[in-house]
Amino acid sequence: MLSSKVIHVDGVFLGTAIMCGSLNTLRFYATHESVRALHNACMPDFGALYAQVRSLFNRSRLLTPKVA
Repeated sequence: MLSSKVIHVDGVFLGTAIMCGSLNTLRFYATHESVRALHNACMPDFGALYAQVRSLFNRSRLLTPKVA
């Protein structure tokens, strides 16, 4: 691991983007259940990775019923 960057949306910690030295890509380490489908996904840049994580998280919030 060369470096890492935390990914959070609306104050919710979703995971970490980890820079992989050998491939010069970012690998996502998911910590939140809503974005588990992207765990270990590799992307060339942080913007693309963040957009995918944010989209999946927001979609899961729309589909998850609210508990009163």
